[in-house]
This record gives sequence, C-alpha cells and structure tokens, in this order.
Amino acid sequence: MADQTATSTSLPVPATARTGPVSHAIFRLARLHRMVAGQLLRKAGLHPGQELVMMHLWDCGPARQAELVGVLDSDSATMTRTVQRLEKAGFVRRIPDPSDRRAWIIEPTVASQALHREVERIWGELERVTTGDCNEAERAELVRLMGKLECNLIAFAFGQH
Repeated sequence: MADQTATSTSLPVPATARTGPVSHAIFRLARLHRMVAGQLLRKAGLHPGQELVMMHLWDCGPARQAELVGVLDSDSATMTRTVQRLEKAGFVRRIPDPSDRRAWIIEPTVASQALHREVERIWGELERVTTGDCNEAERAELVRLMGKLECNLIAFAFGQH
C-alpha cells in the first residue's frame, strides 16, 4: 500500500520506497525534468543530451569523439548516434583526427550558431519552469543542496565512502 502523505505537488511514495523518500523524489523530479526538457528541445530539433554535446563544443571548441564520451559520461555507441544525428541536422562536422586515423574530431558548424542562441533560450525557459516561484535564495539553496548530494554520490561511486 502506498504512503498517503503526499502533498498536492507530488505522487504518493510507494511503501517499498519509504526508506528512500529523497531518492524517490529525485527519481520523479529527474524524469519530469527530462520530459519537459525534451518538449522544449524538440522545438529546436534536438533530443535531450544533444544540447549538452553542443554546449561543450561551443564552449571548448572541436573535440575528439572519445573526449565527448568522457566529459559527458556517455558511452561510445550513444555518442556515435548523437554525433550522427547532429551531423545529419547540420550542427556538427566530423573530420578525421590527423594524429589518429581511427578517431574523429567533432566541431560545431557555422549553422549551429543560431542553435546556440536557441539552446540558451530553452535552458532559460527550462530554469524558469523548473524553479517556478522560488526566490534567489531558494534557488541558491537548491543548487547548494544538489551539489552536496552529487558529492555524496560521487564519493560512493568511486569508493571514497
């Protein structure tokens, strides 16, 4: 039987998840956030995650595909599909790496600059939708607390607990 103590802004926490209400809330929030991000990004012809590849390329310049895998904590197959889709849309160009013929360097195209402005606008809208009527102090506290949770998970994931 599900816990009926849910507020009007959340779903009931299943009885099995009673010992992990924060984890359950993060799961629900992440799923909804990705869904809304997808709705907003679709208008620009992107899927969630593709904008992160573009952000890295816009900020750091051309990168090896393997670097993108590491920086964005992806896997090789997913990054290959992502780059192929971005290339097909005209946002990136793949060029052979002159120092390693097996590797590709991915660079943003001139055409991606209009997308750059659109992604900035979309992320601003996603931020406004996500934080709603939170004031600046609440937003700063959210970022602080999420950073703390992230550090906890990193320490656990890499055996530093």
